[in-house]
Amino acid sequence: MNLQVTPRFSAITVALLSASIGLSSLAANAAPAKPAVLKEQGVVVCPDMSALWQDRKDDDRYMSPPVPIGMPPSAPPPIPAPVVLSGARPLAPQVAAAQQAAASAAVVHAQAAHASAARYVSKARGITPGMQLPERNTENYAHFKDNALTRTDDNPVSTFSIDVDTGSYANVRRMICGNDRIPADAVRVEEFLNYFRYSRNEPRDAGKPFAISTEYATAPWNNGRTLMMVGIKGYAPRASSPPPANLVFLIDTSGSMESEDKLDLVKYSLKQLVKSLRPVDRVAIVAYAGSAGLVLPSTPGSNKSAIIEALDRLDAGGSTNGGEGLELAYKVARENFRKDGANRILLATDGDFNVGNFNGESLKTYVASQRSSGVALTTLGFGEGNYNDEMAEQLADVGNGRHAYIDSPLEAQRVMRDEMQSVMQTIAKDMKIQVEFNPAEVAEYRLIGYENRVLNEADFSNDRVDAGEVGAGQQVTAIYELTPAQSAAKGTSPRRYGSSEAATSTAAGNGEIANISIRYKLPNQDNSTLVSQPVLASALQRPSESLRFAAAVIGFADLLRGGTNIGNWHWADVIRTANSAVGRDADGTRRQFVGLAKLADRQLAGTAVEPKP
Repeated sequence: MNLQVTPRFSAITVALLSASIGLSSLAANAAPAKPAVLKEQGVVVCPDMSALWQDRKDDDRYMSPPVPIGMPPSAPPPIPAPVVLSGARPLAPQVAAAQQAAASAAVVHAQAAHASAARYVSKARGITPGMQLPERNTENYAHFKDNALTRTDDNPVSTFSIDVDTGSYANVRRMICGNDRIPADAVRVEEFLNYFRYSRNEPRDAGKPFAISTEYATAPWNNGRTLMMVGIKGYAPRASSPPPANLVFLIDTSGSMESEDKLDLVKYSLKQLVKSLRPVDRVAIVAYAGSAGLVLPSTPGSNKSAIIEALDRLDAGGSTNGGEGLELAYKVARENFRKDGANRILLATDGDFNVGNFNGESLKTYVASQRSSGVALTTLGFGEGNYNDEMAEQLADVGNGRHAYIDSPLEAQRVMRDEMQSVMQTIAKDMKIQVEFNPAEVAEYRLIGYENRVLNEADFSNDRVDAGEVGAGQQVTAIYELTPAQSAAKGTSPRRYGSSEAATSTAAGNGEIANISIRYKLPNQDNSTLVSQPVLASALQRPSESLRFAAAVIGFADLLRGGTNIGNWHWADVIRTANSAVGRDADGTRRQFVGLAKLADRQLAGTAVEPKP
């Protein structure tokens, strides 16, 4: 069925139309039934969207309810005009009257109608006049293979760029809560690990902005192997306030964004940040669909009502010209540049660029060329059905920013209210990690995750090679799985002609299993600083609470990708291990993880077996 609609194709009208004439095309694309909101030890596992509506009451603190021009405050909301299908006969008077009455009633119950219609509209992406409804799911994820087990005597050095993204975890949580099929490439274990906070050494001053923590313990899924956890904690200034912010909200308002979990959630998310702005901060808003435009010029944070009103005026419709939107956003950011401030574009999108410059490689090249301007790009992913994770994650990577996925108001509060101040206050850039293993102590190693961040060994000392940025107080976690030299649990086959003599002649008596080196640049410097720290074999110990929970996260991610790297571990082992390491859990994320693992167990393994304590 080829459905054509008028430009004012609202969510309310979709609900009325589907209810009155039974649109089979929309019904076929409807989302699967979502599970009820679950709780784990009092923490919500699958948050809903109810806060979207509750938050509108909070807006009253910053602005008065908008009143349409020329309409007295007591007037009822306007009744939408009847929908006209292209090529259809005019409606009979009694049918038109009935539809008008139904539309009027829908306005009164707009909240409920919108929530119901959103399930359909989110699947019927990009509805514009004359456009045919697309297929249900076109989500896009970059393919990658897990890092392989490496012989230390072949290559004792592992090098990678740090990553503080968390988008993969929140996106996969959305899929589990929606009982959706999970693509293996959607699971990036480093983003699962970095979603959580762990016990870390605290850096002492801004001159040495990082503290390194290491831990070395037996791997829970294989007694013949060990896990080496490297934790980095960034310095969080206490006395001084964050630098002034020059922000540009770059918002995708194309037709594909017309749903509750997209544009509505974008507005809610950005408002969380707006409400914390100071007078010294400034915000501009650029929106793009078929073309890009400046919705709000750079406005001081003290004028929250103007910023919130500009967000509320945004509607979805048209195709997606993300390239033109990026160019305008960078132009606006440069025009309002703060020399000693945080200059950043926040791109909120489902990533579904489909007109203009939408080639992924050319967009990445353009964003990379803008790094020298001092403007960073953070990407915020929204929605389902057509979410382009590959585009959103890689643009943030080359744009010196961070990628997060927002699946609910609860996640919006965590990302925009609790973490964004750290993201906007960069304490170091181009941060790289290099680990050299001692072949006399370590026969094999495997870096868990960071597949798309692996660097060549020579890149470590090359200050022209771009790498990740770290904000104030942020943590980075990386874990290696090691096979000790004397272990029988080697994963590679023995060689006919044996190992190189270098492996046996290395100074085995020094007790070092590895040396960890970090390079970083301070925000205003072009030359990197080197910090190194050895890890001793004598550091082998019982795994701490942090390492046990991290191991559960690794097992969880690996099972979602097929379970090829964790021996005989299964869902019950993940749940039991995570349960034992919940700890204080001030933000509730660890208890939420336990509940999510139980839900994944029931959906994917079908066991529904509660693990023994």
